[in-house]
Amino acid sequence: MKITLLTIGKSAFPFVKEGLAMYEKRIARYTTYERIEIPALSGTSSLSSTEVKEKEGELILKKIKPSDEVILLDERGRSYSSIEWAHFLEKRLNNSTKSIVFVIGGAYGFSEKVYQAATSKLSLSDMTFSHQIIRLFFTEQLYRAFTIIKGEPYHNE
Repeated sequence: MKITLLTIGKSAFPFVKEGLAMYEKRIARYTTYERIEIPALSGTSSLSSTEVKEKEGELILKKIKPSDEVILLDERGRSYSSIEWAHFLEKRLNNSTKSIVFVIGGAYGFSEKVYQAATSKLSLSDMTFSHQIIRLFFTEQLYRAFTIIKGEPYHNE
């Protein structure tokens, strides 16, 4: 299975870049993994939040294939415990899902067209986090899920 993390904009914080590099290297031991950063839009000050979401949505949809399972990281998505999340991921591994694309949108979220293209939505918390920080949280949880699936000692429960 291939896992892609699709994001809007580059990581601006050095600690996020370092954390991503560390967890992505670890994830690569379990599956094919790729992060794609779509450049942030420029000249958006005259656009409404809806217009920004539409433009970002077009860029997101260009990176998604019809065969991809698309999961949006969204505050209105389903929440899982770490164990439940690992079972969710393991089920996809066992069902021969070829490609999952997890998408972290920009500051305003997703356009309606992106929601329509999605298979499901995942929430990492009831709290709202910066779309920069959530990359690191998600990547750590992805790594944690693989260690749970493999019975490795990273997760304590």
